[in-house]
Amino acid sequence: MKILNVYIFKQIFIGFLLVCFSLLAMLWLTQSLRFVEMVTRQGLPVYLFAEMTSLLMPRIFNILSPIAVFVTVLFVYNRLIADRELVVMQSAGISPWQNSKAAVLIGLVLVLFNVFVMNWGIPWSEYKFRDLEWRVKNNLTQMVFREGEFTTLKNGITVFVNKHEDDGSVSGIFVSDESKPDVKVTLTAEKGRLIQTDKGPRILFINGVRQEMNTKDYKFSTLSFARYSAEFNNVESKKKKDQTVRERSIWELLNAKNDPTLDAPAVRKSIVEGHRRILYPLYNLLFALLACVGLLVGNFNRRGQTKLITIEVLSMILILGGDLAFTNLAGRSLMLLPVLYLNCLLPLLVCFYLLFFYNPFYFRRFRAKEHYEK
Repeated sequence: MKILNVYIFKQIFIGFLLVCFSLLAMLWLTQSLRFVEMVTRQGLPVYLFAEMTSLLMPRIFNILSPIAVFVTVLFVYNRLIADRELVVMQSAGISPWQNSKAAVLIGLVLVLFNVFVMNWGIPWSEYKFRDLEWRVKNNLTQMVFREGEFTTLKNGITVFVNKHEDDGSVSGIFVSDESKPDVKVTLTAEKGRLIQTDKGPRILFINGVRQEMNTKDYKFSTLSFARYSAEFNNVESKKKKDQTVRERSIWELLNAKNDPTLDAPAVRKSIVEGHRRILYPLYNLLFALLACVGLLVGNFNRRGQTKLITIEVLSMILILGGDLAFTNLAGRSLMLLPVLYLNCLLPLLVCFYLLFFYNPFYFRRFRAKEHYEK
C-alpha cells in the first residue's frame, strides 16, 4: 500500500516541479520585459535586473501553485487509468480514498509551503522589490556610470568617470552641467562620491576645480576647492510610499481597523487580503483533490476520460473565477467574506465526501431499479 502511494507521489512531485518551473519561466520572461529598458537604455548592470525579476518569483509561484498541482495530478491519474494501473488497484479492493492519499499529501505539503510564502516570503520580497525600485528611480546616477565613458543624463548633465574604487567612490571625475540655458558649468575633481539626501541625489567632489560661464555676458569664473557638493538631479527625489497590502503582516491586515492612516476602502482591502492569506493556500489541497476525485470515483471508459476531465477543468475554472469575483465583492462589503470561504471549503468538503462515502455501485443499482420500474 505504501509502495503504491510512494510511486504515485513521486510522479506527482516530479511532474509538479516540471509544470511549475515551466510556467514560472514563461511568466518570468513576460514580467522581466518591463525591466529590460533599464538595462538597455539606462545602462543598469545585469545583476540588478536579475535581482529585481527574482523578487517577483514568490508572488508568481503563489498564483501558479494551485494550477500547477491541478494539471499535474490530473495528468498522473489519467495516465494511471490509461495504463490500466489504477484499474488494477481498484480491482484489488483499494478504495478511492487510499488511491488519493498521494494527491492529498502533495496538496498538504503545498498548503504549508504556501502559508510560508504568503505570510513571510511575499511581504519580504515586496518590501525588497519596492525598496530596490525606489533606489533605482531616485539614485540611478549611482548605477549608470561606466568607467572611461561619457554618460549623458536627461537633465543636460554629462558625466565622465575614470575609475570606480572599491570603497564606492570614483576617481578622475568630470561633469558638464548645461541644465540651465544661460549658464554652463564644468567641474573636475580627483575624487567624487555619490550621496543620497532628503532633497535628492548629490555629488561630492574632492580636490577639484569649478568653472562657470554665462553665455549672455560671457563672464567666466573659476573656483578651486577641497570639497564641493552639487545637486546631481534637477528632479527632487520621490519619497518612499507607504506600505502596500502585500508588505503588511497578517496581524496588521486583520487589525487594519485600528490603523488611523487607512481610509475605509483600504481597511476593507487589507482585511480581505488577510483572510485570503489564510484561505488561498487551501486551494492547493482543493485542486489536488478536484483533479483526482472524478477519475477515482467515476466510471471507467475505455475510450478515455474526456468527459470527466472536462468537468473537472470547468469546475476548477469556475472556482478560480468565483475566488476572484468574491474577493472583489468582499473588498466592497465585508459581509461577503463568508462567501469567499464557502467558495473554497464547500468544494473541498464535497471532494472528501466523494472519496470517503461515494458508492458508484449503489447509484448504478438505483438507476437500474428506476429504469426497471418504468
